[in-house]
Amino acid sequence: MHGAETSATLGKKLGITGEAARQQLVRLADQGLVEATSEAKGVGRPKQLWHLTDAAQSRFPDTHANLTTQLLRIIRDQLGEAALDRIITIREAETRACYEAKLADKSDLADRVAALARLRSEEGYMAEWRRQPDGSILFAENHCPICMAATACQGFCRAELEVFRAVLGPSAEIERAEHIVKGGRRCTYVIREKGA
Repeated sequence: MHGAETSATLGKKLGITGEAARQQLVRLADQGLVEATSEAKGVGRPKQLWHLTDAAQSRFPDTHANLTTQLLRIIRDQLGEAALDRIITIREAETRACYEAKLADKSDLADRVAALARLRSEEGYMAEWRRQPDGSILFAENHCPICMAATACQGFCRAELEVFRAVLGPSAEIERAEHIVKGGRRCTYVIREKGA
């Protein structure tokens, strides 16, 4: 609430010594929740100012999902379904272009699926894949970081499937088997080589 502070100032605000505050700050720094920067002013040793990291900020309430859902509703109500579809189509094209660039050097379907799983995991989907006994590939997303938006607007799920079809190539057949927004534990896709 007060921005970067010295351990002495924090100690006073907490009713403890500056050294006790510094010891707590060091523990928090070891957890990646705070970090110190030095500020030189005048003569003497620079002050160490402690501030929260992004990891610490993420522990505070975040209503971005509610805001997203509200914006989707407003777009649909005020501008119409066509405007919402246009926005989703633009997002789909941008995502597809990004994934295609990152998968450009992969020609084997399994390599492309593995790379896609890594990309999706970086985005928070906790994706994984494995070869099935019948030769198909099971691609699973164990978490949906846009679940509220996807629940409010199924167009995101449609676009996601189209992106997967585009980036895995014309030789891949993809079928969604489980779907979080329809009550599934996770989203899963069965992927097969066409003609296999």
